[in-house]
Amino acid sequence: MKQTIAGIRRGNLYSPNHIGNDAAVFLQTAEHLRSKGYAVNEYIESDLLTREIPENALFSMVRDRQSIRRLKQFEDEGRLVINSAYGIENCTREKMTRRLLSRRIAHPRSLFLRTDEDPVEAIHAAGFYNCWVKRGDFHAIHREDVTYVRHPDEAKDILKEFAMRGIETAVVNEHLTGDLIKFYGVAGTSFFYWFYPDIQHGKFGLEQINGTAKGYPFAEEELWALSRKAAEALNIRIYGGDCIVSGDGVIRLIDFNDWPSFAPCRDSAVPHIAACILDEIRSRKD
Repeated sequence: MKQTIAGIRRGNLYSPNHIGNDAAVFLQTAEHLRSKGYAVNEYIESDLLTREIPENALFSMVRDRQSIRRLKQFEDEGRLVINSAYGIENCTREKMTRRLLSRRIAHPRSLFLRTDEDPVEAIHAAGFYNCWVKRGDFHAIHREDVTYVRHPDEAKDILKEFAMRGIETAVVNEHLTGDLIKFYGVAGTSFFYWFYPDIQHGKFGLEQINGTAKGYPFAEEELWALSRKAAEALNIRIYGGDCIVSGDGVIRLIDFNDWPSFAPCRDSAVPHIAACILDEIRSRKD
């Protein structure tokens, strides 16, 4: 038996409408690693705070803030964590948006607002008459965490609701028209998969805002290159995301996620996910 690896599941709270799919990709990854001769000890998120986890290599789908802090401590001690806890934190909304924009990665124009301020003037000034208001501090957990508004005045109520929930910041993205595409990738491998989603593939049914895809032509290699660039900028190895393709073929990222469910392509993705983990483990030994 080779090295023992820790696998840490995602807490159900952080798998809105995808509990089964997130569990499935985790379990299949663990089984694939075992088939390669590695022992895998499985943990849940709360174990990070209540149990000793001795393994030096961990693969993790965690999202809880305290769990992320604990994994960052592991990384600072020299342990290998995939995805990096620092990368997971980079995928929270405000950090992700600022990082993508600062690196000139194609993304909607955005505003960063406090939830205790009136957003109407800023949104009017930016010309975002249709826009998305998103909690800035974390990943989306509730349906209201990502809300489409058709007039700046609607954003005021959203920010008030965020403030009442203790959310201090919001990101406002310009709404982009075009085809919505979802994609999945694994860094350092040949795996990349994209598709036009319908409502069953989303967490909160927001895919219907852009409507049925028209099939605008675009360069698939450009999308893959854009996803790799974003993954590198955010320090993520196992990832997924969403983009909009405009009528003239321009691709812009609108979301990027650390270790999604890979639901439509899980069986083909898992061997590449396991290969990514093992490559990282082996590189530490060299």
